[in-house]
Amino acid sequence: MKYRKRWRVWVLCGALVSGCAPQQAQQPPTEKAEQNHLAQARSPYLRQHADNPVHWYEWGPEALAKAQDENKPLLISIGYAACHWCHVMEHESFMDTAVARVMNDHFVAIKVDREERPDVDQIYMEAAQLLSGRGGWPLHAFALPDGRPFYAGTYFPKAQWVEVLQQVAQVYREQHQKIVQQAEGLTQGIRTNDVITLPADTAQAMQQKLYEDLLSAWEPLLDFERGGFKGAPKFPLPVSGEWLLQYHYLTGDEKALAAVTTTLDAMAQGGMYDQIGGGFARYSTDNRWFVPHFEKMLYDNAQLVSLYAHAAQVTENPRYTDIVRETLAFVERELQDENGGFYASLNADSEGEEGKFYVWSADELHEALGANDAQLLAEYYGVTPEGNWEKGRNILYCTTSAATFAQKHGLTESVWTARLAAANRRLREVRNQRERPSTDDKILTGWNALMLKGYVDAYRALGDEAYLHTALRNAHFLEKEMLRQEGGLWRNYRDGRATIPAFLDDYALLADAWIALYQVTFDLHWLTQARALTDYVLAHFQDPTSGLFYYTSDQAENLIARKMELSDNVMPASNSVMAHVLFQLGHYYDQSDYLTMSRTMVQQVQGDLPDGGPYYANWDRLLGLMTYEPYEVAIVGAEAATKRAALQRHYLPTSLFLGGTDENLPLLENKWVAGNTLIYVCRRKVCQQPVTEPLRAWAQLNPVH
Repeated sequence: MKYRKRWRVWVLCGALVSGCAPQQAQQPPTEKAEQNHLAQARSPYLRQHADNPVHWYEWGPEALAKAQDENKPLLISIGYAACHWCHVMEHESFMDTAVARVMNDHFVAIKVDREERPDVDQIYMEAAQLLSGRGGWPLHAFALPDGRPFYAGTYFPKAQWVEVLQQVAQVYREQHQKIVQQAEGLTQGIRTNDVITLPADTAQAMQQKLYEDLLSAWEPLLDFERGGFKGAPKFPLPVSGEWLLQYHYLTGDEKALAAVTTTLDAMAQGGMYDQIGGGFARYSTDNRWFVPHFEKMLYDNAQLVSLYAHAAQVTENPRYTDIVRETLAFVERELQDENGGFYASLNADSEGEEGKFYVWSADELHEALGANDAQLLAEYYGVTPEGNWEKGRNILYCTTSAATFAQKHGLTESVWTARLAAANRRLREVRNQRERPSTDDKILTGWNALMLKGYVDAYRALGDEAYLHTALRNAHFLEKEMLRQEGGLWRNYRDGRATIPAFLDDYALLADAWIALYQVTFDLHWLTQARALTDYVLAHFQDPTSGLFYYTSDQAENLIARKMELSDNVMPASNSVMAHVLFQLGHYYDQSDYLTMSRTMVQQVQGDLPDGGPYYANWDRLLGLMTYEPYEVAIVGAEAATKRAALQRHYLPTSLFLGGTDENLPLLENKWVAGNTLIYVCRRKVCQQPVTEPLRAWAQLNPVH
């Protein structure tokens, strides 16, 4: 494993430690200020701060030039629209004229939307982690006028924030040279933290034993009782769930499957899932999936749709298909743009309170449903007069399974679920009359690609043509609005205009989604588009020394460091996705250089895999594909679409589908037989006897454990 060096703040430590406990501070009245430089920002998050008395700037040359001219340090505040503590700090500190005066007098203040500018966020988050071993949002970094950071932290209560501001300003004036040395050392750490050199033997074979031994390193981390990983808070980490399902498929290990189903069952029953509106909150603050952080993020729901769809294929659990349908209904109802794009998130807060839109008092439940249904739902959803949340309100969660509850009350499961669905519709109608959480309506390429793939996976598992239609609509939107005329992609779309050149995750995730779309349509256009994106990435993002890819293009703004994203987290790392893309395209086009590049990338991180756990889950999936080798499933003939859909209802994580009525790829050559639709199952460039029935092909695809 690669251990990170932790940098110490030699001069600020004592001052900040002494100020950690919140203190009462004089709070002068907040005055109505003229709008600052964020008034014309395109990001909804930035525009939320336009009326702050802080003289905020967007990240850009104007702010950096002002800092240089006035010899002031930069104060870089990074957050996002659905971040609860970002809003708390704004109300506590940034709306306070006295606090704003300190910020304006001593700093050039910059506000950054991390979802728009993840490249900037990466650098200053790395600074925070190197300094303290921790990170999060809101993120606050203090930097020299050229952007080199010398201190970083997260949320500060107002009294402590003022103390930090005053001490940083004093040290910057009185011990400037030491601050510069601190910045130089920290910047060097940021630049070198993920530097990787090419291993001597890039042709080392993928080892089956390495893959099979991975689960033993995961087991101590997994919570087999409550699901997810041990401890709190609990994040969904769908990338990990996808690897565990693949591991079960390839090895037959039941513990891996149990880890997934325990997690999915617990999340679906808990307060993290919106029981009446569908969709998941970002994470659970406790270890039972009960108390959520109430913001809803597109990327979480997109990936969880895929994971529940795949788990439904493996287990045939109808509750998992219900979760897929309910979550997609939420996405279409609350996050879908009229043009086919998907918005970034819903805020956690409404009426100034976290979660107020989603929680219920016992009286509100009774008023909405009447006595009989209210009594049943209160028992089923754990609603009490005292409340299980704040101010006598309740987070709704399932106290037991629908089948057990129905049996207890002398009902059939179908009668109870129908009654529950009707009650949920009524509660949703009542809830919709409340003040809604705000929507961050920017449309991000990478996150939309995850949602596009979620729809593809839902279509494969459930067979609903409406999901394929939505996926195609989104794909056409991204193609129309996010492809740049001069080549490459845009990252962000809002109010009819695309802005901000895309980053590696946008390219990798969209290429991966378009490959997935090809597999359910056999429309070569999408595979061609994925290849074009890949070739652009190879031209503008690749590090020739390591074979890995930088997060930013060689045409992007020159920041203090050019970073690589290697570790998987809530979303897969852009490099791990790019390695998957190269591997898939290498097989589709029989292009050996793509395959070699993909293998080299895996070998770069292979030493981290045995102990890496969830931080290398997507790399583990690719290792599984390479070790066991994928099947190429060619379906050729007039009935290719029908037979493809029947075969894809099964969970087949190591199969690449191709076909149609044309021999338009190397693997399709000489496979057309007039008047017949044949299914060829191939591996290592060798095809089994072609069959006509999907079930017979599925038997050829089943792994031997």
